[in-house]
Amino acid sequence: PSGDEPMTRSMLVISAHAADFVWRAGGVVALHTSAGGTATVVSLSYGERGESGDLWREPGQTIENVRSRRQKEAARAADLLGAAFIGFDLGDYPLVMDEAATQQLVDVFLDTSPDVVLVHAPNDPFNPDHPVASAASQRARLLAVGAGGAPAAFPTIRPPAMYAFEPHQPDQCDFKPDTFVDVTSAWDQKAEAMKSMVAQTFLREHYVVRAQQRAFQARYLGLGPESNYVEAFQKLTPEKKEFL
Repeated sequence: PSGDEPMTRSMLVISAHAADFVWRAGGVVALHTSAGGTATVVSLSYGERGESGDLWREPGQTIENVRSRRQKEAARAADLLGAAFIGFDLGDYPLVMDEAATQQLVDVFLDTSPDVVLVHAPNDPFNPDHPVASAASQRARLLAVGAGGAPAAFPTIRPPAMYAFEPHQPDQCDFKPDTFVDVTSAWDQKAEAMKSMVAQTFLREHYVVRAQQRAFQARYLGLGPESNYVEAFQKLTPEKKEFL
C-alpha cells in the first residue's frame, strides 16, 4: 500500500508443528499484519511427540499436558504476530493427512481466500512430517482454486502465490531461496513470539543467527547494513508480471 492506504491482502501460513511458523516466517507475518493485512496460521499438529523436548524433561509429564501447553504456546505466538491461529491437532511423527484433514485444510483456503501462502519446502530428508505438510498444502491449494480449471459446482478462490519458508537445514533440502525479506523492523515481535515457544528454547539462537546470515547475503541484492535480519523464501508457483 502507498501513503495511508491500509493493506488488504490475506496471508495463510501452514505449519506442520506448533513452532515451525515462528522460526521460519514470524518476521514476515508480523510485517504483513503491521501493514494492515490479515494472517491465519494453521498448525497441523502441536509437535507433542517429537518437537517438545524441553517439556518432556519435566517429571511426570503426560502427552495430554504437552499437547495442551504446545497449543497455548502456538496460539500466543500467533497472537503476538497479529495472526489468527487454527490447530488441527492431527498428531506428529507421523503426521497423516487423510481425506478429512485435506478437506479441512481446503475449507481454510476457502474461508481465508489468501493472496499469499507460506508452507514447508517440498523436501526434507531429516523430518518426515515437513514434506507431508508441504504436499498437503499444495494439494489443498489446487483443490481450492479448482483443480479441473473450471469446476461447475464447487466454491473456489483466486490462485494465491505460494512460497516455501526456509528449512532447518536448507542445503540438505534442495532449498533455493529466491525471495529475501528484510524483517528488521518486525524483529522485536518475532523475538517475543520465539520466547513463547518454551518447548524448544534451543532453536532460538539458531534462527537468530540464520536471519543475520541471510541479511549479510541479501546485501548482494541491494539491502544495506541497516538490514540486520532477513527471512528467505522460495517461490513454488509462477509469478504473474505486467512487465519486467
